[in-house]
Amino acid sequence: MLRLPRLRLLGTAAAALLALAACNEDDDPTAPPVAGAATINANITANRTLFADTVYTISGFVQVTNGATLTIQAGTTILGDFDVLGSSLFITRGARIVANGTAADPIVFTSERTPGQRQAGDWGGLIIIGNGIINRAAPVVLEGTGTGPSNPSQEYSGGNNNADNSGTLRYVRVEFAGYGTAADQELNTFTFAAVGSGTTVEYLQALYGLDDSFEWFGGAMDAKYLVSYESGDDHFDMSEGFVGRLQYLISYQSAKVVNRPGAGNASNDPQAIENDGCNGTGCATGQNSTPYTIPVVANFTLVGPGAGTDFDPTSGGYGAILRRGTGGYYVNGVLARFPKGAFGLRDSTTTKVRLTDGVLDIRNVFVAESPSIFTTASSGFVLTDSVARNITRDAAVTAANLFTTLTLPATAATSFDWTPVAGSAIATGGLTTFSGNLSTAAGTFVLGTGYRGAAAPGGVKWWQGWTNYAKN
Repeated sequence: MLRLPRLRLLGTAAAALLALAACNEDDDPTAPPVAGAATINANITANRTLFADTVYTISGFVQVTNGATLTIQAGTTILGDFDVLGSSLFITRGARIVANGTAADPIVFTSERTPGQRQAGDWGGLIIIGNGIINRAAPVVLEGTGTGPSNPSQEYSGGNNNADNSGTLRYVRVEFAGYGTAADQELNTFTFAAVGSGTTVEYLQALYGLDDSFEWFGGAMDAKYLVSYESGDDHFDMSEGFVGRLQYLISYQSAKVVNRPGAGNASNDPQAIENDGCNGTGCATGQNSTPYTIPVVANFTLVGPGAGTDFDPTSGGYGAILRRGTGGYYVNGVLARFPKGAFGLRDSTTTKVRLTDGVLDIRNVFVAESPSIFTTASSGFVLTDSVARNITRDAAVTAANLFTTLTLPATAATSFDWTPVAGSAIATGGLTTFSGNLSTAAGTFVLGTGYRGAAAPGGVKWWQGWTNYAKN
């Protein structure tokens, strides 16, 4: 059936839309459509390419299936249909996405509503399901799926290959996503369910989504250069046996996001990092179920909302919550402006065992504008050897003192230059040489640095030119 495009004002894409071209979705999917606009409202079951001269609308729960590869050209814009609730793109197990953007021409998934009207939860998000290993027994269905015939259940349990390859994401931005398909069933901006280390992931931004910005359920996906701006819940959420390696992470939160009515609810207690072991059905030995969640998280710059914001003061306001039997290595980081504390280590009968066993470690981290490094809330515990681990807090230092530019409130690209200012405490103090379990886990993917945080003094400002900082 021939479909005429709908006009939308979308910055540089507007000229293409004025072409009033049409795309026949039943034509050869490998052939470029006439420049203009096209709607994708059916599953993609054969290899297909999306072209930069066409603005595409994802309408409904669209799945890439049957082992197909979806290729997306640099500079392509993909809209989430606001009228078809929860419109999302799923890369299912065995299929692949090859989205190679550039700093000059990123690939952008965003709301179809015009700038100024967009809200968190306008559409669903980008979901990738791999064949990696999780620590919950089958069947485990991805949250946000299985709500009706148009949104079938997506199972991601039962995988056996942590080296699985789901494709490539490079210079990809996802905006205003996270629609809740049912109560407490929001989709995330980026969802990585059992995704393997054969997948290439770097230079991604999650912007103003309703649930988590980046969520990993098991698997072993490695990634570098991730930016999360104003999350509806947690910025980086890892669970269910995730053993991937992440380096150069930035998150910024100033207030609760404003979500689309009926799309779900913004969290009262978002954290920059929230990591769990095993929780829910299918955990054979509860929070001690294996494989443990043991990521490597290195060179992170996490900036919170500061005091006096509209979050729950009893449960929110932490930089990183590590709980439910998680482990992991957290090294060369900066946490600032978290009113409750930098780290909350919870569950002393499970998470603390990971510490005793040497698969939970925090080293070379600087804390500013937070009342404490550790808090003992919720049956928690603290690390008493912070000095030996080079975990430091300076009550006299503000976040703005640490970076070349952090203009508060931060609302535009010019608000941020995460490079340490000359003489900054984070320009030094990094762990340069890894040893022991950390060295084994990091391998050659994550290397030590002499600085702390996501930016090297005098180094490349890797986040500039392709990120966006809009709130509507």
